Amino acid sequence: MFTTAWTASPQLPSEGFTPNWSRQGFWRQSVRQVVRLTAGGGRLRVRLSHAYGTSPLRIAGATVARTTEGAAVAAGSVRRLTFAGAASVEIPARGHTVSDPAELALGSLESVTVTLHLDAVTGPAAFHAQAFATSYRGAGDRLHDLDGHGFGEVTESWYFLSAVEVDAGRGDAVALFGDSLTDGFGSAPGANRRWSDALAERTGRPVLNAGIGGNLLLSDSAWYGEKGVHRIGRDVLEQPGVDTLVVLLGLNDIGFSETDEQPTYHPAPVVEAAELIDGYRQLIRQAHARGLRVIGATLLPFGGSDHWGEHAAKVSHEVNEWIRDAGEWDTVVDLNRVLADPADPDRLHPAYDFGDHLHPHDAGYAVMAEAVAEVL
Repeated sequence: MFTTAWTASPQLPSEGFTPNWSRQGFWRQSVRQVVRLTAGGGRLRVRLSHAYGTSPLRIAGATVARTTEGAAVAAGSVRRLTFAGAASVEIPARGHTVSDPAELALGSLESVTVTLHLDAVTGPAAFHAQAFATSYRGAGDRLHDLDGHGFGEVTESWYFLSAVEVDAGRGDAVALFGDSLTDGFGSAPGANRRWSDALAERTGRPVLNAGIGGNLLLSDSAWYGEKGVHRIGRDVLEQPGVDTLVVLLGLNDIGFSETDEQPTYHPAPVVEAAELIDGYRQLIRQAHARGLRVIGATLLPFGGSDHWGEHAAKVSHEVNEWIRDAGEWDTVVDLNRVLADPADPDRLHPAYDFGDHLHPHDAGYAVMAEAVAEVL
């Protein structure tokens, strides 16, 4: 039985938060990406997404290997991936593919390095903007490069790679569905300190991070991904081995209309609590139809941030009251109360605040993971 052990939700090619290669794409290059698995097994397979492509994507070759340091991989661990028995594959526009299983034993919380050789022009690349991890690019076919010296360019995004699945023989994965608070903004880059990482370490269960920075529950965004009520199918429900969903989403729907004029924050409609509640109910229905247990998380305090204002305060209070008391979730985790400043419950506790009064840092994410672990 294969279980998803790592995932990243695809996004439309865009400038993103940091410089990236999504709009220019790739040609006669190899891209190497390192991800940490939250479940182990003797075999693995990778899922590649071409969700936003308008013409077929050619993958000339792909390998997986045991990670050592940076772009380097362990000698003797490189495995060539095949796709229906072939060394290369063409992914149709807006499609995806899953490789054949490759024999490579890896334990939970070990990292795997995935290398893709892209010999033809890819066009703009489906990517995940905020990896908080380093990816590498080099000229030519570098599928079997061991020392990584040929990968001279770096970025902090992931490209085409949307999931790694392992033959873990278990079906108890937890999917975290949200925005930048789930994606890990404010955590230490390259250190695996998102709350999804902390939850996997705390529970020993596979944990999938289906967060997208800036994501909205109710509106599509050119910068921040498809609306949550639509993307949940691809990013969570189609992943093998998931039995629990944790929802922490909606703060941007409330807060974008309070921010200064910035093109990245459009659309920014003024949203009422009833609209968000309807969106949550859609998520609950979709997840229950697949047999998942659904945990609702209250929105974190965000007073003093650029998302805060009179309307945002009113709606966030109404939404959190509904999450706590409606009885429509299978259970609730009150992250708002856990992370609130006792002196001002509308603000993040100073001990957890990354500095923007909106995102926690590593210590705050660890507290979130502990709170969720108690209700799993």
